[in-house]
Amino acid sequence: MQLVNALNFKNLRGDLFGGLTAAIVALPLALAFGVSSGAGPITGLYGAISVGFFAALFGGTPSQISGPTGPMTVVMTTVFTALIDQNPENGLAMAFTVVMLGGIFQILFGVLRLGQYITLMPYTVISGFMSGIGVIIIILQLGPLLGHDGGGKVVNALQSLPDFIADPNLAAAGLGILTLVIVFGMPRHLNRVIPAPLLALVVCTLLSLLLPENSGLIKIGDIPTGWPKPQLPTFQLAQIKDMLGYGVMLAMLGSIDSLLTSLVADNITRTEHNSDRELIGQGLGNLISGLVGGLPGAGATMRTVVNVNAGGKTPLSGIVHALVLLVILLGAGKLTANIPNAVLAGILIKVGIDIIDWSFLKRAHRVSRRGWAIMYGVLFLTVFVDLITAVAAGAFIANLFTIKRLSDLQAKKVKAISLPDEDMSLSQTEKKLLAEAEGRILLFSLGGPMSFGAAKAISQQLTIVGNYDVLILDLDDVPLLGVTASLAIENIVKEAAGKRREIFIAGASGPVKARLRRLDIFDYLPASNRVPDRLQALQQATAMLKRQHANMPQAAASDVDLNSHSIEAKNIDQARDSAETSGGEPYDT
Repeated sequence: MQLVNALNFKNLRGDLFGGLTAAIVALPLALAFGVSSGAGPITGLYGAISVGFFAALFGGTPSQISGPTGPMTVVMTTVFTALIDQNPENGLAMAFTVVMLGGIFQILFGVLRLGQYITLMPYTVISGFMSGIGVIIIILQLGPLLGHDGGGKVVNALQSLPDFIADPNLAAAGLGILTLVIVFGMPRHLNRVIPAPLLALVVCTLLSLLLPENSGLIKIGDIPTGWPKPQLPTFQLAQIKDMLGYGVMLAMLGSIDSLLTSLVADNITRTEHNSDRELIGQGLGNLISGLVGGLPGAGATMRTVVNVNAGGKTPLSGIVHALVLLVILLGAGKLTANIPNAVLAGILIKVGIDIIDWSFLKRAHRVSRRGWAIMYGVLFLTVFVDLITAVAAGAFIANLFTIKRLSDLQAKKVKAISLPDEDMSLSQTEKKLLAEAEGRILLFSLGGPMSFGAAKAISQQLTIVGNYDVLILDLDDVPLLGVTASLAIENIVKEAAGKRREIFIAGASGPVKARLRRLDIFDYLPASNRVPDRLQALQQATAMLKRQHANMPQAAASDVDLNSHSIEAKNIDQARDSAETSGGEPYDT
């Protein structure tokens, strides 16, 4: 695996212009996310530079632009609030340590090649979660939009909202509303020339300079310039469990966010990303971001699309984007000091509204009542409980519904056939053989992958095995046999063997055969009874029943119900004894 993915200078002009354009879009967002997190605007810039540079250099999606995103900032707002409340002296340093832990976990995900599994989550859960994130951003920014300090928690912000509305700062509210008008109303063709968030930032900041000093506007103030100071990892034993939990949350959310954006990039560039490499690159970026006191980041969909549309194709565009932000950081501290918080709040409200999955929200009730309930349940838990609970509960319930549906489908493939009229998929020869057996053969047919969901349907057949003289297990159409289903089959075979019934296994091959062998299920029948298909099993079984019937005394045949007898011509003990006497190997172990 090469260290840097697809880095070249063949698209130099496109990558330079794409990176520059992405940096212009990223600047107001980085400042806004920094202010929103409660740690200050500089943390947003540090995060945009660190994650943007290292994720581009070492990641697996050539055209992707990374940096602080709405979902990651929402989590970090919670982390900052919780850890600083618990430990005012070291809480901030511990929060940046959580960012480092999240990066380390992402690197581990990539090294363990988990990238292909992370996005295997029901869309209803992802939709509800992302929409919940959007709602959180909007609620938290309503206070700053009206000229007040934002609350760190949704419940606090909602409780304070009536007071904010009753006593707004008119100057801040006016600038905030103007920001919303610009970001929502700017024509698309002009937006390609100058991004709407940047235009809103410049116009509204310049207007704020014309307002009197006693207007009460809250501004972001001076931000540090120059290189950041390293943040050494800081741990407190009392908070170590919470820190690890937050680290895993950041890693999972950052991974999902990044890989979903990678899929978008694949779509518009007609390329294919490397999920595991992308996780390693994102993890390195977040690790460095935590070390310099920056916000965590992930692949940013809007910035990635802007980059591609401007000509960016290789990791060079992401590197250029980060370097442009670094130049701004080193010399533009005074230029950003007068930006009103209300303007940044307006930009973030647009981000929150864009994150909400309006398309699916409108149609969810028509798609599925269960899907609708899961999506809105996850949305509610995301907003009012916490993100981990929301995703865990949503994924658990969605998977339960999925397992139930798959189990029902698998159960339909489990058939117990004793008479030819019961299953029309049999060939004419097979039907004739079953008819000749007069109900003394139970053909137990399975089809499709048999997981633990099918085990119940298989086990239900145990009650009827004893009513037959011959059991034929047809596994020809089974490509995969789960452990639980295998054990259910073992119980059926044991039950039949205990009642001295003749057992045939037909069509077991590949992984299915290997699984049966490992569970010693073949030990319950002689090697001659393991046949390649059910036709051969039916032929051998009917021939054996005819020989048995011909050898029975007439008096015994007339007085005894044949269906109550076990097959005595071949039983397991006789087959094993005979093989041992002749030195043969009757069982394929």
